[in-house]
Amino acid sequence: MTVRRVVPNVRTSAVRENREFYGLLGFEEVMNHGWIMTLASSSSPAAQVSFMAADKTAPVAPDMSVEVEDVDAAYEAVRKSGAEIVHPLQDEEWGVRRFFVRDPNGRVINVLGHR
Repeated sequence: MTVRRVVPNVRTSAVRENREFYGLLGFEEVMNHGWIMTLASSSSPAAQVSFMAADKTAPVAPDMSVEVEDVDAAYEAVRKSGAEIVHPLQDEEWGVRRFFVRDPNGRVINVLGHR
């Protein structure tokens, strides 16, 4: 299984304030869908953090996003393990294929791949 990046997702309604604060640390906005905003380091683009009020299509907001090379293979491995699937595997209108799974700590993980 190849992991491309891991991004913490912080639930907040203070998007502008977070953009300004993390900007002081060198982060710049690289994505903003209105309900989720991602900031990345200009010197190390894989260093990212997302801020979200709620998830657009899922019943819960995930705690972390893990981008993998093959999301279908990841889904099958997780499903076969018996882990709790919180949000089914599906294609999203913003260009990702994803599912949510609950980890052993109770955290919800958004596992995704870009289409």
